[in-house]
Parts: sequence; structure tokens; C-alpha cells
Amino acid sequence: MGQKTATAAQGRGFKEFIRKFIVSLKRSPQRIPLVALLAAFLIYSLNLSAIANTTAKINSANMGQCEFVAMLFSILAFVCFLRAFPKREKPKMVMLAVMFVMMVGMIFADCIYYSRVIDAVTRTENRIAVTAETAYIAVAQNIVVAHIICLAITMLLLVTLPLYAKALKNINTSIDVEDNGEMDAIDISGEE
Repeated sequence: MGQKTATAAQGRGFKEFIRKFIVSLKRSPQRIPLVALLAAFLIYSLNLSAIANTTAKINSANMGQCEFVAMLFSILAFVCFLRAFPKREKPKMVMLAVMFVMMVGMIFADCIYYSRVIDAVTRTENRIAVTAETAYIAVAQNIVVAHIICLAITMLLLVTLPLYAKALKNINTSIDVEDNGEMDAIDISGEE
């Protein structure tokens, strides 16, 4: 009996956690694209050493500037995102527009960086071979592609935010209370 009660309480605890999570998403659905933006930032910034080593090894035109723009705009995109969605106010379209421009700038910089890496490893003369010592070049290629994908997902989530915000509001998160229908009316007339 004790194990069944503990298992039931644990099941209710998980259900309550999910319910509270959905309630918080209903109140602020913009957290979903924020998580995608955070993933893009973490993917790029935690692998910045491989990207910097690739830039130093290939040393092609504008690679350093592309790396700088991507990192700077990644940080500034967070600022714009937090300013675009103030608490209990409508989203600020100017900040959203600035954030979209920065995200397009990051994708453009990543595409230029990726093309420079591809040119360096596929050119016929003075080609840079990806070996065990230069494995960071392949890592940098994969990171740039993953960064572009995360940014595209973030932009898609921001564009579709009104749609899934309405869908989230339709989810029933109310709690059923037992014996709710058997309460008697309370007399507040003050007569004795």
C-alpha cells in the first residue's frame, strides 16, 4: 500500500510539474524562441576556439570579421529579444525588427565564413588538408552549419509565435477539485 501511494504521489508530482510548465508557457510563450536563440548562442560560443583556430589556419579574407560579427550579434540579439518582450506589455516591433536584422547578419556572416572554409579545403593549389592535427576545421564547419540552423529555427519560431501562443492558451490547465459540486450556498445577508 505504501509503494502504491508513493508511486501515485510521484505521478501527481510529475503531472503537476508539467501543468505548471504549460501554465508558464501560456503566460509567456516567447520563452520557446528564447531557448532556440540560447541554443544558437551556446553552440557558437562554446566552440569558438575551433572557429578561431580555423580562422588562424586558413587566414582567408574577412573570416575574422565574420567571426566577430557572429559573436557580437549573438550577444546583442539577446538584448534585443529581452527588450522586445517586456513583461505584461505588447511586443515592441522595432526591437524585433532590429533582432531580425542581426539574425540575418549572423546567417550572412556564417555563410561567408563557411564558403571561405570550403574554398580552402577544396581548392586545387595550396589546399589545406583536414587531418588529425587540423580536425578543428571540420568541427568549425559543423558548428557554423548548426548555428545557421538554430538561427533559422529561432526566426521561424518568432514568426509563428502568435499561432502557437493561441494553441497554448487552448490547453486546459485547470485543476479538478473533488466535491466541488456539493457545496451549499453561503448566506451573507447578515440576518440571524
